[in-house]
Amino acid sequence: MSSQSPKKVLVVAGIGNGSGTGGSTARIFSKQGYSIALIARSPEQLKSLADEIKVSGGEVETFHIDAYTHEAFSTAWSTMRRRFPKPQYTIHAALYNASGSHNLWKPFLEVSPEDLEGSLSVSVVGAFAFASEAIKEFKANEIEEHGKRGTLLFTGATASLRGNMLTSAFAAGKFGTRALAQSLAKEFGKENIHVAHAIIDGSILTDRRKARQGRSANWETNEDVRLNPDSIANAYWYLVNQDRSAWTWELDLRPAHEKW
Repeated sequence: MSSQSPKKVLVVAGIGNGSGTGGSTARIFSKQGYSIALIARSPEQLKSLADEIKVSGGEVETFHIDAYTHEAFSTAWSTMRRRFPKPQYTIHAALYNASGSHNLWKPFLEVSPEDLEGSLSVSVVGAFAFASEAIKEFKANEIEEHGKRGTLLFTGATASLRGNMLTSAFAAGKFGTRALAQSLAKEFGKENIHVAHAIIDGSILTDRRKARQGRSANWETNEDVRLNPDSIANAYWYLVNQDRSAWTWELDLRPAHEKW
């Protein structure tokens, strides 16, 4: 394999139950020939998505972490570098898709210190740790055909740009992720490392969303009112393949009938 071009690797942190943005991105990049590295806190969901990718003919490795900490990400990336060694592989793209949104939508006076710490640990501390490992890896890469050493992507939300009722803790974390991504884009663009942030403005069609009360069959089938995770993944594929003469720093995605 050493006589061939290195095989590109996509790293995805945060896959939920595999039915959302992280899972779709892994599947689409795998179909395009990338090897996939999955990082998540659920061993069961890691195995389920990895098995699915393998059945489709893809190459995938999983890395379980207990929390989104510097130590956990450092260990995961160290193991990943051994699983995908140079020069056979090059870690070319990384997506930070972890979300601290579970049980955070509540009135301000009901937000506990643990709620806030949980949001910041995922959206700020975890994002910093993941980005640090990705940037160090990209700096060692050669510049490829699109004029870049690597692409680092962050999944954001409406709350990345504005707070609202019930989103004080969630928005605090998402504002932090966006500020980090913008800072990295400005600092490392001159080294041909592309950093981009995506605002996902609307509800995504996932198993969890479909299971919630009030989601009608029309909502599931009507692409005017909700986001398809495969469409988000296709947008990420577009970002990774942009050439250096015209890079996107921030992309916002919403369904046609979303109010904004």
